[in-house]
Amino acid sequence: MYPARRCSSLLHRDLAAVCLSSLGTHPKKSGPLKKSSFPSSRVHLPPTRSNSSPVLLMCQMGSSSRLFSTLAQTLSSAALADPHVDTDDYEYEQADPDALLRECEDVLRNRPPRLHRDFMMTRACSLQNAPIRVMQWNILAQALGEGKDGFVRCPMEALKWSERKYLILEEILTYRPDVLCLQEVDHYFDTFQPVLASLGYQSSFCPKPCSPCLDVHNNNGPDGCALFFNRRRFQLLHTAHLRLSAMLLKTNQVAIVATLRCRFTGRVFCVAVTHLKARSGWEAFRSAQGAHLLQQLCELTTQSHPEMDDENLTRVGETEDGIPLVVCGDFNAEPSEEVYRRFMTSPLGLDSAYKCLSEDGNTEPPYTSWKIRPSGESRSTLDYIWYSERAFQVDTVLKIPSEEQIGPDRLPSYHYPSDHLSLVCDLSFSQQPHRFM
Repeated sequence: MYPARRCSSLLHRDLAAVCLSSLGTHPKKSGPLKKSSFPSSRVHLPPTRSNSSPVLLMCQMGSSSRLFSTLAQTLSSAALADPHVDTDDYEYEQADPDALLRECEDVLRNRPPRLHRDFMMTRACSLQNAPIRVMQWNILAQALGEGKDGFVRCPMEALKWSERKYLILEEILTYRPDVLCLQEVDHYFDTFQPVLASLGYQSSFCPKPCSPCLDVHNNNGPDGCALFFNRRRFQLLHTAHLRLSAMLLKTNQVAIVATLRCRFTGRVFCVAVTHLKARSGWEAFRSAQGAHLLQQLCELTTQSHPEMDDENLTRVGETEDGIPLVVCGDFNAEPSEEVYRRFMTSPLGLDSAYKCLSEDGNTEPPYTSWKIRPSGESRSTLDYIWYSERAFQVDTVLKIPSEEQIGPDRLPSYHYPSDHLSLVCDLSFSQQPHRFM
């Protein structure tokens, strides 16, 4: 019998205030925090992560032991005594990302190694223009993975939240994005917000109005989109939560748009995250949602903000340019769909970063999602990182794993936590803006 894995608990908080955004000012305030523990779990797999070194400190408490490690303390102290207090009013103890990554590897030591993926450099990078690393990922809502999605080749043991959360965090910690855009987040308040806040991220969460997670027994609240950014590098100027419309009807899909200013260069840009309607037969609906999102983005990227300097105000005033834009999302649409063509031909001048992986520079990857459900096997390109072609250049792109790496049971699996692959790229501003005298 292999050693039991010990994981910290995730205290469930009352999600009545689930629409709260943690974007905005960041006052320093202490508050009551709680700790708890989670029962051990066992996975009968060979210990294939042999190169992971334990960093755990065990403390005997009566007849049971509790895991006291960096990540365990961060997770178990996540619940606030007052669920209606904005989580940004609390200052979380800053964590060491290397220590957190080592702990993830230790907890997952009996699972197969994570997918190894290399970056492809698309151009020579300038040392004077530090790139912005962007990560896009539909992480698979826990309630949907366990209760609705029907991944027939994925054992239920592989989907247990007590370990799957570590797989998700390991992926994020491995690539350490400056901007992180997530979909299907149903553990924002008790996991991702506090853990990533301890790593220096500021964030916002926008739930779906009628999340399918709420139909699942013992759910953790609605799923939605979440946007995180490195608060040491970027200052928030403005944020907007959008409920997307289609054919004049409000829909169940949402988006977050944040306007950020780089603290080092003064450059301003917008980041958006969204998740469009799923399922075959809804192509026209998705196209209408995309049209509404593009309209909103056109308006938001031509707005000025008091914190902007004269240089950025001038750029906003030039309506053919406006504020540079990055849009991340699970569009649930292949490149052949109309919503994809809308984004490619929009007046915002957007291009898709992952086309850079192809030999011709004009073709999307063959898949970003690969799963097996009762209806059959599905291999699709659904996820994208769009960027303003006039303002940004793509420096590097994280490669898509091969079919052999993914394995015959496809995704999710013991070695990968979602049915969607993460997309990661490094973007640099094309040129330094002029200095107006």
